[in-house]
Amino acid sequence: MSKPSKRQVLVVDDDESVRNSVGMLLTAAGYGVSTARHGFDALLQLRRSQPDLIISDLNMPEMSGFEFLSVVRRRFPEIPVVAMSGAYECGANVPGGVIADGFYAKGHTEPQELYDTVSALIRSATERAHAHRKEPAPVWIPRNGKDSHGIPFIVLTCAECLRSFPLSVTGEPLQTIQETECLFCPSTVRYIIDFSRSVNSPPNRAAAKAAAVSVKQTIA
Repeated sequence: MSKPSKRQVLVVDDDESVRNSVGMLLTAAGYGVSTARHGFDALLQLRRSQPDLIISDLNMPEMSGFEFLSVVRRRFPEIPVVAMSGAYECGANVPGGVIADGFYAKGHTEPQELYDTVSALIRSATERAHAHRKEPAPVWIPRNGKDSHGIPFIVLTCAECLRSFPLSVTGEPLQTIQETECLFCPSTVRYIIDFSRSVNSPPNRAAAKAAAVSVKQTIA
């Protein structure tokens, strides 16, 4: 396995054992690694320094990985991102609307696949940044509840005028990017209703154990 230059990777996961295991894999491959406990923690770190690539879990407290990756795409389109989860065995099974350039299946994917994905995305980061800027990422919106008439609603914030407005939800078309006109300006707001709480990942201990075994094999 060839050693890459000292590129920096930020690993975001609410489980410390997974952060450490994935971090050890990347360190063994020659990358510099920093970690964050959830999306808000990661965004604070991004204010200080920007890594060459971000790997983020999808199912996290505070801010879901779905929402975090969407924020990263809007604010840092030059940084390639890899979605990470143990709930899906391959990228083809990941819900639509996940704003990521690659996918790592915790406990299902061999370390070499992770190395290849990270290396390829860093090499193509400049080209991908141009494509990322052409189409703004949608906003992941949590379900806000029901109004006085019992109708479900969400609250959207326009990225242009920064004004917020409620929107009734007549159904729940999961995994679909939707659009609506802003009530205050001519802009179109792109959004996805956040369903991340319904994602049930397998026990993190299993994923961490699988990653730890991979680390030992790689270092050996």
